[in-house]
Amino acid sequence: MESEFNFFQQWYPLSPIEDLDPNQPTSVTLLGLRFVIWKPTSSPTFRVFLDQCPHRLAPLSEGRIDDKTGNLMCSYHGWQFDEQGICTQIPQAENPELVSKNRDNLCTVALPVRQQQDLLWVWPDVKSSQQAADTPLPLSPQVDASKGFVWSSFVRDLEYDWQTLVENVADPSHVPFAHHGVQGDREKARPIPIKIVQSTPNLIEAETVGRFQTTITFEPPCRLEYAIKFGNAEKQVGLVTYCLPVSPGKSRIIAQFPRNFAKTLHRLIPRWWNHLIERNQVIDGDMVLLQQQEYFLQQAQLSQSWKTAYKLPTGADRLVIEYRNWLDKFCHGKLPWSEVGISGSATRNINENREQVLDRYKQHTQHCSSCRQALKIVQRLQALLLIYFAITVCTVALLPDALKVKLGLPLTATALLSLGAYAWLKLWLSPRFYFVDYIHAHR
Repeated sequence: MESEFNFFQQWYPLSPIEDLDPNQPTSVTLLGLRFVIWKPTSSPTFRVFLDQCPHRLAPLSEGRIDDKTGNLMCSYHGWQFDEQGICTQIPQAENPELVSKNRDNLCTVALPVRQQQDLLWVWPDVKSSQQAADTPLPLSPQVDASKGFVWSSFVRDLEYDWQTLVENVADPSHVPFAHHGVQGDREKARPIPIKIVQSTPNLIEAETVGRFQTTITFEPPCRLEYAIKFGNAEKQVGLVTYCLPVSPGKSRIIAQFPRNFAKTLHRLIPRWWNHLIERNQVIDGDMVLLQQQEYFLQQAQLSQSWKTAYKLPTGADRLVIEYRNWLDKFCHGKLPWSEVGISGSATRNINENREQVLDRYKQHTQHCSSCRQALKIVQRLQALLLIYFAITVCTVALLPDALKVKLGLPLTATALLSLGAYAWLKLWLSPRFYFVDYIHAHR
């Protein structure tokens, strides 16, 4: 039976624009399909192609931007493609007319793209380009500078499925416990009754009853957003998430954090520091829980449905129930992996390697321009501080006795300070770009 909801005929954000390198291609996977993101030299916008050269199917993401033409060059045989995906050069062609006469057959697959709200968007079904042109992007009304909002962005690959990701973000009641000491406090946890305002095939909207006026919006398949008003209701903070299905058991979250107050503080805190100290910790707090929860649910669903596997007695579970019912009704409880030749029915195993499950570098740092640059600076600082310590200690050792008290003590003090700074960078800061174990029992 065909699903009523078409996952491929939707707009998805692939990455914040600021995290994309305009000088080299970037590989990304969505719905089991590999794409390459690249920026033609002559174009103000990025392009997205299927990550396959039509010649011998080599990955175009391993290619380069040609210095002379500004086109995308395949590194296997040097074929080149312009921003429309049209082949412009075949070095092996005996006759130049071979390229011009066979353009329709030699082009690569170029997807519809847009750039808006600081994100690069793609429509993964090339056959419905006109529909893409007529379909609005699932944009957040909170990510709007004209309304006084400022925001930052965050992206991370996750070791669990899209279904699990959406379910988790739709559940605010887990925050005081899963994120205790980071964004919540288990001692202050309270009931969060959720009221479903509307539920249609294309939109689910809910409200929470409590201290703050909170609206939760799920616009399938990816936008799940919180709008929180407090005080006199003029102040507003939001959480805008885009939940991307990558492959069975893998997903990606792109999050934006808008607010219309404390704008100076927003500019003062470096993006990478916010990622290290808060954003990655939030993901870590969920990761091990959800990766194993997903395994247990898949095991249970071999003989029963989620409705009997889960026990959902409170109003806090209302949005999770509504989302799961939507998935059953319009998607038959699954994603269309079979349409791209992937078997999504195999039950995954629990990954016991915590360093792999919580691998911040592969899941985030390598994708984030701010964290990549900060890590380079940290590594250079470590080298400089160590060199300074070694040179200073040697210099003090060679000083004449008359100068050792006058110059030696201050130099030794600065050497020890540099060694302490090196140790802090090496042992505390640098590891946070790679892996930090998250043990709930210790919090």
